[in-house]
Amino acid sequence: MERGEAVIDASVVVKWFVREEYTEDSLRLRDAYVDGLVDLLAPCILHMEVLNALKYSGGFGEDELKEVASILDGYQFTLRDLTGSYAERTVEIAMRKGLTIYDASYVALALVNETVLYTADEKLIRRVSSLGVVRHVAEFAP
Repeated sequence: MERGEAVIDASVVVKWFVREEYTEDSLRLRDAYVDGLVDLLAPCILHMEVLNALKYSGGFGEDELKEVASILDGYQFTLRDLTGSYAERTVEIAMRKGLTIYDASYVALALVNETVLYTADEKLIRRVSSLGVVRHVAEFAP
């Protein structure tokens, strides 16, 4: 069986560490990765965005954040630097869809890799629905 691939954003990964709406859906995607059913891709900013969100959630101290950083590193996702045509596509999406470069980098990565982006960010989904590559994490099925 060939493994599929998908892009994930910080809104999904944060839910691996904090119980929120769509945590179970996010964990299902994580488990599919751990079980070898899907490869996960993300921009190189993923770890920073997750750690920052957890820091400002108020529920994580220094030691806990260091542990999360180690856990994230252990997953060994494919992280992509913002270069070349990927960088160009990111800028185009950010400018045309009114997104931050950060958010656009996730969408662009899905486009250049001809895959889907799973997110729990409903506002992002609405803004880029016309591109056809962004799905809500609740839609993930291994």
